[in-house]
Amino acid sequence: MNNVVILPIIIPFIAGIIMVIFGRNIRLHRWLSIFTMIATGIVAITLVSQVQTQGIQTLQLGGWQAPFGISMVADMFSVLLIVTTCLVAVTCLLFAFKSIGKERESYYFYPIFLFLITGVNGSFLTGDLFNLFVCFEVMLISSYVLITIGGEKGQLRESIKYVLINVLSSFLFLIAIAYLYAVTGTLNLAHLSLRIAEVGQDGLITTVAILLLIVFSLKAGLFLFFWLPGSYSAPPTAIAAIFGALLTKVGIYAIFRMFTLVFYHEPQITHLLIAIMGALTMILGAIGAVAYNDIRMILAYNVVIAVGFIMAGLASFTSAALMGSIYYLIHDIIIKAVIFLLGGTMIHLAGTSKLNEMSGLIRNHPALGWMFFISALSLSGIPPLSGFIGKVLITQGTFEADLFWLGAIGLITSLMVLYSIMKIFLYGFWGGTLLSTKMEKGTTKGLLLPISILTAVTIALGLGVEGIHVYVDQAVYTLLDPSLYISAVFGGNPIP
Repeated sequence: MNNVVILPIIIPFIAGIIMVIFGRNIRLHRWLSIFTMIATGIVAITLVSQVQTQGIQTLQLGGWQAPFGISMVADMFSVLLIVTTCLVAVTCLLFAFKSIGKERESYYFYPIFLFLITGVNGSFLTGDLFNLFVCFEVMLISSYVLITIGGEKGQLRESIKYVLINVLSSFLFLIAIAYLYAVTGTLNLAHLSLRIAEVGQDGLITTVAILLLIVFSLKAGLFLFFWLPGSYSAPPTAIAAIFGALLTKVGIYAIFRMFTLVFYHEPQITHLLIAIMGALTMILGAIGAVAYNDIRMILAYNVVIAVGFIMAGLASFTSAALMGSIYYLIHDIIIKAVIFLLGGTMIHLAGTSKLNEMSGLIRNHPALGWMFFISALSLSGIPPLSGFIGKVLITQGTFEADLFWLGAIGLITSLMVLYSIMKIFLYGFWGGTLLSTKMEKGTTKGLLLPISILTAVTIALGLGVEGIHVYVDQAVYTLLDPSLYISAVFGGNPIP
């Protein structure tokens, strides 16, 4: 057992509690939140090293062995996502320091932000289905507060839809958990995998699997994404960036975990359904991204397209496709954060999110403009930036799995992504300058640092892709061989 496994959950949680106890001391909140996320990131990097050298790390809480106790499991897939989460969280906090405003800061923005990260990291590390539900709820309750904090009209309107959809999905989640427990008698993921492998994935279990797919699809924005564009475009930039980068990814992670570890016996039903949902997600998301002339809506629909594309890798279920999905997942967390921060900065300067009301920003802000250009190319998968390798591998995987139609849809929607994002660049940064520096509604002071960090990371990920290949390869190896996860959880103890 390794007690380090639980630190990415405990550190932000305790820090959040301390902030609440010390009241509205904004300076303390700022320093403690950034220090907390850096410390959590260092722990996550330590876990990556341990998993690489010693294999999957586990912790049985209270010393109760699985499946009777609560298992925490850190494999390479989960720890890579935690490292990326910490990086994005640090940059969003830096951006929030200069943009979120004193009022929101005084209403406990930073502790709630840390509680959100607690839920995200907990979802990545838990080895138990009910605790996955609990971590989802911690994350969602924090997001309910963050989406409404500040109390603007648009936030309150979109938050009602956001809360209702997530309450419904949580209700369905509980029903699925109850059915699964009634059929198998366990909720430990490793034990579930064993039980279903023993008795076979019959019609009832496949039905429960599809119900869980619907639940996680509502959270991930896979086909059932109608709530997402409005909800992600309503909050302030720092919050929208963390939402766009992380929240759908937790749903994606849950789908990957369930359909590679537990429900992998009937791929002709479950994985074909994921392929169809992924294809529809890409098509509808691309239509939305191309149709709008509003920066917030274009970026929100681009979140949707990426969800469908990552799911194409899981649907193909080949080594290359899964590797591409992990590469693309890591890339997408980073690139969505930076593109939302860039879009938010443009709106901050121009005072509007409508493209036909802004022009020529690059003349006064060349660094901002060229960072947007690099990020736009990376988002579209242009080599050698970070989105390229994931896109190539997922497409290769779809062809290997004879899902040519899915690969073709992925390539066509990639062109639509490029068109939609370059539209923002051409309308917003190119052309004649409508606003002089004095006429601008805000300033970039303090906002370029977090954007620069993430832009540098997306370049480094693209150029140094071989540097993380060994980690991604190990993550895929674990996903394709559920026995490794099961052996690590039970640790040689008798399995009831």
